[in-house]
Amino acid sequence: MSVADIKKAGRKKWLRWLNVILVIYLLTGIAVYFFQDAIFLRPQTLPANTKYAFPMPHREIDVKLDKAYSMNVVQFLTDHDPVKGVVLYFHGNMKNIGRYAEYAGLFTGNGYEVWMVDYPGFGKSTGRLTEQKMYEYAEQLYLMAASRFKANNIVIYGKSLGTGVAAWLAAKKSSKQLILETPYYSFHSLAAHYMPMYPVSKLIRLELPVYKYISIVNAPVAVFHGTEDDVIPYSNAEKLKESLKPADHFFTIENGAHNNLAGFPVFRQKLDSLLAD
Repeated sequence: MSVADIKKAGRKKWLRWLNVILVIYLLTGIAVYFFQDAIFLRPQTLPANTKYAFPMPHREIDVKLDKAYSMNVVQFLTDHDPVKGVVLYFHGNMKNIGRYAEYAGLFTGNGYEVWMVDYPGFGKSTGRLTEQKMYEYAEQLYLMAASRFKANNIVIYGKSLGTGVAAWLAAKKSSKQLILETPYYSFHSLAAHYMPMYPVSKLIRLELPVYKYISIVNAPVAVFHGTEDDVIPYSNAEKLKESLKPADHFFTIENGAHNNLAGFPVFRQKLDSLLAD
């Protein structure tokens, strides 16, 4: 075989590999586009007649929004008299309220009721999840709270996925403060971290631009993030500092991961201090 034949064979082999890589790239992109809800979200639906067995005092409310959408809310109660206010808690991407109920004590112990809402398709909330519907549920929850509490007694709290919803609500409505636990800069930027070779702004439906919303929040903002977070990298959340006001806080939890910040004394101390004001 001549040198020219060897070069020609090498080019053909390289082109075959290039075609294989291109096909894999396209198929992966198509799969992400059509199955992104299953990839990024891990909801667990529950039958409407399911009874939560939480050990702490609570009541459950179902709000019918239209034929397709109903919103399930669990209100965790406090024995503090008088009640200092309410925490509107927007949870992460896993399962339903049942996964996050254990955190209610962080707030009820400080004299606040905690109202947790499930997004469409999570728990007993029904309907198809979209970013707009998440915002609509958040606004409805706020209106319910505003019928009982003044704005300066309403704390808006977001964890992980819920930080985008919480930031949107705090930018739209008045509140005592906005607290974000393990937030992202934007959902697009987080997706780009995992898929840097894809045009995520065209591929991923959820945008949830936390950075944009917190820049127009009038209430005080506090952010908690762990340096060892392997779900939402610390570097992604750290970019939010650019959008914070001088009086806002960004609390770094050294060695904190994505789901264990509540186990750090410094986290509890800072949270207690925020809720004591």
